[in-house]
Parts: sequence; C-alpha cells; structure tokens
Amino acid sequence: MAVTQRRGRRIMMSPAELDAFLGEQRTCRVATVSPDGMPHVSALWFAWDGTSLWLYSITRSRRWSELRRDPRIAVVVDAGEEYGELRGVELSGTAVFVGEAPRTGEPCPELDVPERLFARKNFGLDSMPHDGRHAWLRLTPEAVASWDFRKLGGF
Repeated sequence: MAVTQRRGRRIMMSPAELDAFLGEQRTCRVATVSPDGMPHVSALWFAWDGTSLWLYSITRSRRWSELRRDPRIAVVVDAGEEYGELRGVELSGTAVFVGEAPRTGEPCPELDVPERLFARKNFGLDSMPHDGRHAWLRLTPEAVASWDFRKLGGF
C-alpha cells in the first residue's frame, strides 16, 4: 500500500492509527465511474482486515454494474463533527470480485476472515447471514491518504 501524501504528513495517521480507525468505523463512501465518466458515490458498510477493505454490495446496484464495467474505485472513511476532530482516510485502487455473486454461503476460504469481521462489527453475530442479494468486493489499496486534525492541537 503506497502512502500518497506529500503534504499534510503532520496530520497523517500512522499504520497503527489507520488500522484502529478502519477497524472501528462502520460506513464508507464508495466512488465509482459511470459509463459517461461521471463519478457516482454511495454509502456502504465495510470490514478492514489490516490489508484490504471488504465491501458487501447488492449485486443489482448501480455501484456493482459500474465496477463490473470499470473496476477503478475510491473509498473515503471519515469521522468528526468539529474542524479539530476531523479524521479520515481515502483508499483507491481496483475492486476485485470475490466469491459467488450473489453470495449464498458456498465455501470460500478467502471470505472466512472478512465475513467474520463484518458479521461481528455490523450485526453482532459470529457468522455471516447471506440473503442471496449481496456479494463481496475487495479493495487492496494502491494509494492511501489519511488525516487526523486532532494532531493539530487546539485549533
């Protein structure tokens, strides 16, 4: 994962801070490219395994069809209300489709960890419920930019 920040290194999250932040947050904003080149942004729950961001998307969504056509993706996860509390991360790269689509729970060892993380974080369950409408996307970021304005101290 390449850190793409040249400016703002003072407020950049450390790897440990980034892992903790992505582990605790629940909602991200996913940007895809429409056929006419316009960006499309939608909110989605996610899981972070320390290396990749896992997105559980409805397979009949605009987001899914756009990623099938063009897998370039950017995701923002952010938090904070007041200026001095703002923190977040932008991850970008190529989405990879993992497992069957839609997901019905067929054995897929690559999904064992993300499904356990996602189920615990979002549903308070030990195993992933499958509804036959969603499937998995993996983003192993090619570029990462982060910020934590709390590091500015008393702004």
